[in-house]
Amino acid sequence: MERRDSTPHYQTFSTEPPQSRGHPRGRSFWKSRGSRNSFAPEPSSQEDDGNHKSENGSLPTRQLIVLAFISLAEQTALNSISPYLPAMAASFPEVDQKRVGLYVGAIASSFAAAQFSTNVFWGRISDRIGRKPVIVVGTFLTALCFFAFGFCRRLWQAIVVQALMGIVNANAGIVSTVLGEITDSSNQSTAFAYLPIVYGIGSIIGPIFGGLMVNVSSGGDILGRFPYLLPNVVAFVILILDLIVCIFFLEESLKDIQDLPPLTSRLRCAFTWLWQFMASSRPSYLRNTHTNYDTDSNSDESEFPSYADACPAIIPDSTSSKISYKEVLIPQIIILLLTYTIFNLSNIAYNSLYPIYLSTPRPIGRDLLPKEIGLSLGFGGAIAIVFQGFFFSPLQTRLGSLWVYRLAFAGFVFSFFAMPFVGRNPHDPKWGIWAELGFTVLVKNIATVGGLTCAMLMITNASPKPNTLGMLNGMAQSLSAGGRAIGPLVSGGLFTLSMGVKKDSEFLSWGVFGAIAVVGTVLSCFLKGANLESRDAGREPLLRDEESGTGQ
Repeated sequence: MERRDSTPHYQTFSTEPPQSRGHPRGRSFWKSRGSRNSFAPEPSSQEDDGNHKSENGSLPTRQLIVLAFISLAEQTALNSISPYLPAMAASFPEVDQKRVGLYVGAIASSFAAAQFSTNVFWGRISDRIGRKPVIVVGTFLTALCFFAFGFCRRLWQAIVVQALMGIVNANAGIVSTVLGEITDSSNQSTAFAYLPIVYGIGSIIGPIFGGLMVNVSSGGDILGRFPYLLPNVVAFVILILDLIVCIFFLEESLKDIQDLPPLTSRLRCAFTWLWQFMASSRPSYLRNTHTNYDTDSNSDESEFPSYADACPAIIPDSTSSKISYKEVLIPQIIILLLTYTIFNLSNIAYNSLYPIYLSTPRPIGRDLLPKEIGLSLGFGGAIAIVFQGFFFSPLQTRLGSLWVYRLAFAGFVFSFFAMPFVGRNPHDPKWGIWAELGFTVLVKNIATVGGLTCAMLMITNASPKPNTLGMLNGMAQSLSAGGRAIGPLVSGGLFTLSMGVKKDSEFLSWGVFGAIAVVGTVLSCFLKGANLESRDAGREPLLRDEESGTGQ
């Protein structure tokens, strides 16, 4: 009697099994199926569509617009917290009003400390599964964290939510990696110059709506019970829009992932393989491809691959040798990463001290309202945009990235030491205080955008190999996150300590970080090498170190 076929028909194909390792099976069978496979890869849109690196030096416009929107949405959301964070921390019942600065630093540091512990992980994950999945996951989880942050009514809740936000968010480093992968030496500095402009726009919009949307309602409604909910809901909506743009318009820049079918097809195949592995009438883990279960050759399916076996690889094969840290951590890169850490430490310390200092009553602070602080931050963002849009490229072309980076450190030194003198005389007219404050913020923001742009360019160019860029950017972002974790905590602690100083107390916190900026300035002078410079077509830096030579 002929045995009834018990194996579902979808498991047989009239072709040889693929000769690749692991499950799901590799690309050889995948490509042989062509259009007959319902999971066949979609036609590639990566050729001449303006999304990917071009050979003629033209900018990948569409991809740059998508990256700009991603960065703008995230920076707008993140910058919206700073104007109301001191007031929010002061509203927690367990917070000592004399130590608000310390608790503000603790909340802000929790975000950066979490990033410090996970940025390298996310960078290496993006090297494995692609840049787009990491950005999509990070954006979605960050949006959820913002929504939760609006409901925080205790100090520990705010710290936990900010830490979770830092754990899931590594988008800044991944975006820089994508930007480095879709550009080349002919258009690199032009493309990277756009990113701080976007950050500047975010630094304008974020503080303004963050400061204006606090306490818009009172009484027994939900906004009365949670006065900081509205700006966080707006940030949540912005990030959801960002998520939609990421899903539908962001193209994968990692070359190995580009060779695979779309992510949705790979995930469907992974689910099919998992279902077949566990739940079919004869699960795949019971089959032996070298054994015939039926003497009838017409019913022998074991020599054929299953439908799930025909799926493509979820991720590229890791056949290439692993990259060791020794290949990346050469002396020049170590110095560069160290200065980048100090740069971010100085930047975040200034940004953390700024609202605390201006909102604190005299004589320690300057007794400004949250709306005034938000508007001053918006002015600083506008200055950053103007500088980056009209003056950065000529300056970088004439001096080179390395010298602009050093001048940015010098700008930090000036800003830290000048800040205690802003509005020092309480009898000065209001316009005089605003003029002093505006000039100081102008110098600081120009230093920030110029220095960060040049740092990103030099980190990208310093990568010893193309396949070390993701790891190097992950390390850079982790170290900068470490600086950003220490900055708010130490600055808040120093400001709290300065309240016990009877005379000239405002000089303590600003002076300490001014000295740290001096250290960064000195270390930046040890950076050498033409390989750190990025030249657009026809550009040569005017100032070049004598020892530049050919670089590493």
